[in-house]
Order: sequence, then C-alpha cells, then structure tokens
Amino acid sequence: MMTNIYNSDLAIHAGEFLEETLEEIGMTQFELANRLGRPLQMVNEIIKGKKSITSTTALELEDVLGIPSHIWLGLENQYQIVLAKQKELELMQEETKLISSFPYADLVKSGFVKATKKAIERVDELKRFFEVAKLAQIPQVRAYQPAFRVSSVGNISHESIASWLQAGRIKAKEIQTDKFDKKKLKEQLETLKNLMNLEDINETLKKLQITLNSCGVALVLLPHFKNTKVNGATFWLDNDKAVVLMSLRGGFSDVFWFSFFHEVGHILLHPKRDVFLEDGCSDPKLQKQEDEADKFAKDLLINNDDFNKFISSSISKISVIDFAKQQGIKSSIVVGRLMHEKIINFNDYRLSPLRDIYKWI
Repeated sequence: MMTNIYNSDLAIHAGEFLEETLEEIGMTQFELANRLGRPLQMVNEIIKGKKSITSTTALELEDVLGIPSHIWLGLENQYQIVLAKQKELELMQEETKLISSFPYADLVKSGFVKATKKAIERVDELKRFFEVAKLAQIPQVRAYQPAFRVSSVGNISHESIASWLQAGRIKAKEIQTDKFDKKKLKEQLETLKNLMNLEDINETLKKLQITLNSCGVALVLLPHFKNTKVNGATFWLDNDKAVVLMSLRGGFSDVFWFSFFHEVGHILLHPKRDVFLEDGCSDPKLQKQEDEADKFAKDLLINNDDFNKFISSSISKISVIDFAKQQGIKSSIVVGRLMHEKIINFNDYRLSPLRDIYKWI
C-alpha cells in the first residue's frame, strides 16, 4: 500500500488517495462510513474533494485503514498549499501590470533583485524585496507610507521612493552601530561639520560614518533611483539605531551638507516613530517639522547674525572665501545659501565656480 507523499504542482486531494485505497482493499464507502461512525455523505464528499480531512478524521482513518494520520494530513495540507499557490500565481499575473511603476533596473544595478525579463518573476522579486505578500499592500505598510505622501509634481514616482527607502533600510541593517546616544550626537556636531573641510570626500565619508556609528547613527549612501528626486531621508530601525539615508543626487557639496544636517536635525528634534523625506512632504501638518530641520541645518552651518552682517556689505569671491573660513565651512556652503535666498543668481559667473561637485567612489 502506498504511504509516501511527494510534493507536486498538481492539486491532488486526499479523497483521491482514499478512493484508491478503498478500491485496493475492496471496501465500500458505506462500510467505511459504518466503521468510522460517520455519515456516508461525509465520506462521499471527502472522496469527491468537497470536504477536507480534519485531524480527527485523519486519526479515525488511521484506526480503520492502518495508514498513519500524518499521511492523510500531509496530503490534505499539500493539496491546500497547491491550491493557494495557484491562486497566488493568478494574483501575481494580475500584479504584473504594476511592475512598470517600480525602478527595477536601478534595483538590479544595486544588487537588490535579480535580473529577469519575465514579468511574473519580477513580481516575485519585488514581493521578496519589500517583504509583502502582494505589491498592492506596499502603500499600506507604515515604513513605506511617507513615499506615497510626496507630492506628485515633477514626475515623481512614489513606488521609486518606496524602493529607495527599502533599499536604504536593507543596507542600514548591515551597519553595526553603538546604541543611540542623543547627547553624544549633539557633542559631535562640530566634529561632523569640520569634516567637510577635508580634501578627499571619500575620506570625509569614512570619518563621518565612524563618528556617526559611535553615536548610534547609520549613514547610508545610496544613489537616487529614477524619478525619486529626494536628497535624503531619516528613519529608525529600532529605538537604538537611527538612519540617515543620502541619495548623492546632483553632487553639489552644499546640497549634500545641508541635506545631511537637515536629516541629523530630524534625529535630534523629532519623534523616532516617523520617517522623514527631505522636500518630500505634501502634508501641511508635517511641513512644520521640515521647516524645523531646515532651520537646524541653516543655523548649524552658518551663524545667522554673522550671515546678515556679511550680506550687508559688498559680496565678492574673496569675501565669500574669507567668510567661509571664519565659519569653518566650505565656500560652496556660503554660495548655496546666497543662491537659495536669492541674493545672487544660480548662474552667477563670479561665485558659481566656488560651488564644487563631489565625485563619489
């Protein structure tokens, strides 16, 4: 008598095996029902696949037919799993319509999903990447919701931003940090600020990461994905590790440093439960926190009283360089501030050359 179970993609109900067993031993359904003490209709419905075998029935079948209960339950479970997989495949086929919204090429390039041209495999890869049962659930997951609150102006892709956030979250989990220490992070602000004056940006980044790690902050550098247009983000993996995620978009040093300290501002000023996207808030209720992070970065980089005094006099390349030295910052930070506040034009031929661009390794 067959007692082995083999996994199969074919949905074979335990009732088929029961029918074959009864034929083999020459027992009728009526006799089995009598021996089980169950209605004939129940036996017939099991054989026809209309009724599932419960643990109680499996034990009773073991008593009557001598076939272990785990065999019956294994057949039943395998049957249900195959049916579930068939339904899942149908849903995945339907969700292939959604994959064009995601930056699949960027995710492949960054090593987060495997390269494949098959739409159904892309759905499966994206589900694994986002840790969801269905792609349609992504906007409902708290960790990704901020991406879907971003204004759609300027060809923004919410799915791309959610992908970028999840990629950053995965990389952050790999970074070892000390337990978050808010006091220590505050004490290290000037040290972090002074690192911008190193000539090699890659050396700067290494020292930034070491310093931040000692404060319980993971710095993740991840190129921006198509249609994200976000410079930075802040979130928490748990209460002991904060994450600053930087996109390196554009490469201008003043943008990088302002964005960096903007994100640090969120860590020091705002609740751990929130995810913050720089310039990514279309909700007026959250704009106040963005403004507070902006002010934090602005005041940390340049003393406001000194800046007002500086702009009250003639502005030249030499005066910008001298003022930057007084503040202990790069000249590009001063130029960026002047441009942002529309004191000079973005194409100012005298000062725009001071706005250097980082090249990342």
